[in-house]
Amino acid sequence: FHIIAADRHNFMNRLAQSNLITSTRNRLFSFPFINRKMSEFNSETDWKPPAKVETLYAATAGNKFADMNRPTAGARDERELPVGTAPVQLYSLATPNGHKVGILFEELELDYDAHFISFSKRDQFSKGFVDINPNSKIPAVVDRDGPGGEPLNLFESGSIMQYFAEKHGKFLPTDPRKRAECFNWIHWQMAGLGPMCGNFGHFFVYAPADKKETRDYGAARYGMEVQRLCSVLDQHLATTNAFMVGDEYTIADMVIFPWYHQLTVGYTHASGVNAAAFLSTDQYTHANAWADRLRARPQVMRGMKVTSGGVGKPWLEAKEEDKA
Repeated sequence: FHIIAADRHNFMNRLAQSNLITSTRNRLFSFPFINRKMSEFNSETDWKPPAKVETLYAATAGNKFADMNRPTAGARDERELPVGTAPVQLYSLATPNGHKVGILFEELELDYDAHFISFSKRDQFSKGFVDINPNSKIPAVVDRDGPGGEPLNLFESGSIMQYFAEKHGKFLPTDPRKRAECFNWIHWQMAGLGPMCGNFGHFFVYAPADKKETRDYGAARYGMEVQRLCSVLDQHLATTNAFMVGDEYTIADMVIFPWYHQLTVGYTHASGVNAAAFLSTDQYTHANAWADRLRARPQVMRGMKVTSGGVGKPWLEAKEEDKA
């Protein structure tokens, strides 16, 4: 009898806990605003997602990069990448994410070879590139003198920047508080400014021309968020002496600058309207003054040229032409 009673007691406790968990889960994951929206759904006029996303793939036709996009990863051909003689091999393209690493390498005066990755030739999907970066995004780097003297593959611009700054002991604060602040701003760029600027640029410049309503929505949604992020940047720089971490020039400046630069001088629509005018970037006076300070650094502007025009280091080619 005592055993049966004990079992019944345990069972009732477990049942009560189960009911409590279920009740709690329902409260935690019951969002009134979502339920309200579902109740307001009009099947005759409102958009409804199809059963599978694949049904919508055709709608991306006309996107400048539509034939590049696939839902699967991996190499699409067996091509290998060129390899130079320098200790560091950089595979990149002169986009904001590529600019970051070019700037750091020039600031560090590294011995490196720069190789142009052609999107039109889909170099990022070649076996050689995927072996370095399975995510098929630039930039990608091979440090032949990695830990233990062994080659090390590196990808994701933020990871590359941190690795080389730490390896060479430059452009990272030694003070723990300032170092943490530096990483705060690096991750702010990686998770916020970069992706949001990229999304804005897609709808503003690259999305199919006939998708007017979609482009209005995308340009407004991401344009507003980009303005908010620029406001965050501008207000922060109003409190510092010169750079993102006080008066110390760090990789935080290097990772943020290319994307802000892109907003102020790039992203021009076919009609001639540019992002700077569209977003009114002249309002960010502190951010603009900071960007001008970085543009005044020869290493920054040289780093911005890395892999531009289909050439690894264009200034070296120009010198060769002058000699000829």
